[in-house]
Amino acid sequence: MNWILLIIAGLFEVAFATCLGKAKEATGMESTYWYIGFVICLSISMGLLLKATQHLPIGSAYAVWTGIGAVGTVLVGIFVFKEPATFWRLFFITTLITSIIGLKVVSH
Repeated sequence: MNWILLIIAGLFEVAFATCLGKAKEATGMESTYWYIGFVICLSISMGLLLKATQHLPIGSAYAVWTGIGAVGTVLVGIFVFKEPATFWRLFFITTLITSIIGLKVVSH
């Protein structure tokens, strides 16, 4: 259950980063709404991370949380914000995913 909370926290990290990107593109009240979404997603992400780290090793939990956020944000950048999907970006995302899985496997 704690790993599930951690994964959801990581997804909300992707959401708050996405909100920042969308706010940068928006103007007026639309920008304000994206910033409000950022604060809400940030709060949920941190709250779930706090809950998960009460039962998981902090080093592994934090690394997994930031890894999910990093991988997810790069993928959102590629698919939503039309950032380049170069070989090296995809290669290093793959190594990051492998490392996240490895941390999950070796954590109790």
